[in-house]
Amino acid sequence: MSEDEQPADAGPGPGRRAPVWLILGVVASALVVCCCSALIGLAVSWSAGLFDPR
Repeated sequence: MSEDEQPADAGPGPGRRAPVWLILGVVASALVVCCCSALIGLAVSWSAGLFDPR
């Protein structure tokens, strides 16, 4: 067996799983998008006068 061949029962290679920093980056960017959209919604509703007491 040469060095290029892998046994059939070998686990997933290092290229098959996403790196941890990539997963954390996706999670962090999703949180940023959610928080920014919530802040924009609050700002729009405040400027429209939805928080003013009647």
